Amino acid sequence: MAKETLFTVTEEHLETGLRGIPVGYCVTSSIDPYKGLSYVGHPIATLATRDPIEVIYLLYTGREGTTEEKARFQEELVKRGRCSEETLESIARLPRKGQAMDMLAAALLVVGMCEGKGDYREDCLDLIAKMPQIVATVINHHAGWGKTSVSKPELGYIENFVQMLALPGGGSSDLLEIMRLFNILHYDHAGGNLSVFVGKAVASGLEQMYGAMAAAMTALAGPRHGRATQDCLEFVQEVLREVGPSATAQAVNRLVRKRLEEGKLLFGFGHAVLRAEDSRATILYDYCKEHFADNPLVSIALLLRSEGSQILQENPKITNPHPNVDAISGTLLSAAGFPYPDYFPLLFGLSRSVGIAIQIVYERLEARSGKGTPIVRPRYVYKPRIIPHPTRK
Repeated sequence: MAKETLFTVTEEHLETGLRGIPVGYCVTSSIDPYKGLSYVGHPIATLATRDPIEVIYLLYTGREGTTEEKARFQEELVKRGRCSEETLESIARLPRKGQAMDMLAAALLVVGMCEGKGDYREDCLDLIAKMPQIVATVINHHAGWGKTSVSKPELGYIENFVQMLALPGGGSSDLLEIMRLFNILHYDHAGGNLSVFVGKAVASGLEQMYGAMAAAMTALAGPRHGRATQDCLEFVQEVLREVGPSATAQAVNRLVRKRLEEGKLLFGFGHAVLRAEDSRATILYDYCKEHFADNPLVSIALLLRSEGSQILQENPKITNPHPNVDAISGTLLSAAGFPYPDYFPLLFGLSRSVGIAIQIVYERLEARSGKGTPIVRPRYVYKPRIIPHPTRK
């Protein structure tokens, strides 16, 4: 049987960030333009309120598993869920200058040097199990909040993470549930987003798991990827300052139109693949309406959802006028007592590292009948270029 031609690359596809060009398989998740994200064929809405370990097991094995199998998997992660004292002391010596995501990338390299096993499958499980402690330690150290509590993975994946955070305000009673929800919604997002692609590309050179994950986290750190949640929250805060806490839909509508007329961005709208509202965003909006409808930031975010979409739909050139998950996730975290946007990308990294690590295992140990994918080596076409000689002073 003849092989199907999936894609024909033309000159128009060059210098477009490989947008839409097939390069491999993703065994963990998929995105339908209208239905949104699914993990191993399960729509995200059916998984959002499950225990994180159940969802991680589904992504790791590709199947639901029995109650006994999931219990044994949890026991395995609990056994692996503590970093050594040497590792923690080394992380505590990292400089607190610069971005927190830089510290997370450095911390992952430290963990790899101190505890890496050089086995992708073993390091995948170790990394997933240790990430709550790694991220909590980095946040506490970078923020200067104090010493991280002892890791207690037997409490639960996110329960352990939240109890290790030395939050100055302690958070609201909803914080644990929201952290769990945020965590599950961000585990994976198909195979081509920047952080997972970079992690897999680095691992294709046979770099060990922790080095590949450190590279993935630096990819996640940028404003076009993991820092989008932070930018969207700042946008909602800016709108709140301009229109006030008692703003009407008409006031927000006028502000959005004025902003677009001035050529400014409407943060949190649109998506490279989706053509409907992000299913993850829908879940978070519903939670906001049920639990935080009176919060001023949430009120503005809900008005932006309706007014922004309505206005963007008037432009036929816009393929997706709907909100994505970043439009609401930072607002919800803030409403729940985690108003620290500098650390939103680290929460994203805690989640996304699960999908990245599992996809690396597939590409290194399972793809092509166990041979693994070859080293990433795309072809670049030569293009002559001449620039003026620099002006000499």
